[in-house]
Amino acid sequence: MPEIRKLVQPTAEQKAKNNKFKIAISYPPMPSEKGVPLLTQNRQFQWFNNPTYIYPMVPSYAASLLQEHGYDVMWDDAIAEELTQDEWLERIKKFQPDMIVFESKTPVIKRHWKLIEVMKEELPEATIVLIGDHVTAMPEESMKNSKVDFIATGGDYDFLELNIANHINHGEKLESGIWYREKTNPKSEIRNPKQIQNSNSKIQNTGHFLLNHDLDDLPLIDRDLTKWKLYAYKNGNYKRTPGTYTYAARDCWWGRCAFCSWTTLYPGKDYRKHSVQRMLDEIGILIEKYHVKEIMDDSGTFPVGPWLKEFCDGMIERGYNKKIKIDCNMRLKALSPEEYKLMGRAGFRFILYGLESANQGTLDHINKNLQVEEIEQGVKMAKAGGLEPHITTMMGYPWETKEDAKRTVALSSRLFNKGYVDTLQATIVIPYPGTPLFRECEEKDWLKTKNWDEYDQRMAVMKSPLTEEDIKELTQELYKSFITPKFIIRKILSIRSWNDITFLFRAAGKLFGHLMDFSPKNNPSAGGEKTKHEA
Repeated sequence: MPEIRKLVQPTAEQKAKNNKFKIAISYPPMPSEKGVPLLTQNRQFQWFNNPTYIYPMVPSYAASLLQEHGYDVMWDDAIAEELTQDEWLERIKKFQPDMIVFESKTPVIKRHWKLIEVMKEELPEATIVLIGDHVTAMPEESMKNSKVDFIATGGDYDFLELNIANHINHGEKLESGIWYREKTNPKSEIRNPKQIQNSNSKIQNTGHFLLNHDLDDLPLIDRDLTKWKLYAYKNGNYKRTPGTYTYAARDCWWGRCAFCSWTTLYPGKDYRKHSVQRMLDEIGILIEKYHVKEIMDDSGTFPVGPWLKEFCDGMIERGYNKKIKIDCNMRLKALSPEEYKLMGRAGFRFILYGLESANQGTLDHINKNLQVEEIEQGVKMAKAGGLEPHITTMMGYPWETKEDAKRTVALSSRLFNKGYVDTLQATIVIPYPGTPLFRECEEKDWLKTKNWDEYDQRMAVMKSPLTEEDIKELTQELYKSFITPKFIIRKILSIRSWNDITFLFRAAGKLFGHLMDFSPKNNPSAGGEKTKHEA
């Protein structure tokens, strides 16, 4: 891991200059017949019939960091605010940003290329920046197919956004991991974005990104600036609302699963954590100032070992365990029964595991570092510790037969019937660019298409022994696997409060939404409404 670098604080003169520079961190509307785009801070993009709005952690840190350095920042999530394209365009033109940042993912990258064209017409003096896993994997593609000015690759794009803004305003040297267009005036130390409008200009980059920033240099997220209430209620993870997100670590200390798009942003070897005291202080603020009832920590895998023990002890000592519930992602064989019990006492409730398949050959193939027999053992220990396990599963692996896929459905059903698992997410496996699975697909001619619009989990993009209809029906079977009288009775008997009742109703709505998401009757074409900005 590279040496950790400290962030240089701006002078008063620099902050005064920065205040005149406007930056919009934007999620423009994306109208589609498929539903609502789940774009923010999500490792696997989907269109949802029943919308979920996830708090985007790294962009929120970016907004807070830029504001701390004096920049005039606009938080512009038109998807969560449910704005039309015309309403959004009118708002951003009124703000007149000098720099606009778009987070993109594979299924919407072509939409963002078109959007950049619109922005260059409507706001010709604005610098456009792209971030996210797709452009990290394929930065040159977007430089060639759009008039984007900068691409910040890797997962520390909050720090890199500040670097780009400082580069434009103060001539700060660009850090590693940034793609840009060659400046037209070779004598100028500071790029003038007004000059860089030609998508055919020479493309340059500063080399491979380095995850070498001290996370504790970041300010705490400004929840008011980033409109936290947009994400406080429409989220199926929360049993108690309002809820919010934290991000204790970047990102997963394993970080080697062959299918995970975020391995392109955060290889496991570069895993970093915030300090325990900082995390506890942030939770205290969320409790006292914002009256948050539940927190979902979005670290790919929550920190374990001494860090976890110190955190749990701190939650108990400060009494936070009686005021708030904590949800997190975890690996199935990471913890002991004693550690699960400590987490239960510390206020943890929901714990998410990537199960992915019940076939050992598949687990080995995707590099899960997991044995099938460890699955039931892991969720059983978590349940005994007082937690509510959630599992994720996938269908459509190129090497799995229908019998293989049905084993995953059977295991899911068994875990629910035994009461070891409370909720589930099922998806179609997608080989995102930059992942080992994508490279294997290219080598073995497994890809049915490279039309990125179709990489949205509404259809299989890999060749498989299963038909398209088989894959969707099996995905639906996973969702139906726990709808048994035994499970329903257990849930009814577990009701202890009004929060339990409302959570069950929300969960039912999400379930029916997911069944619609994977209906074999769904049209797999991109579809969508066309506005004057998309035609």
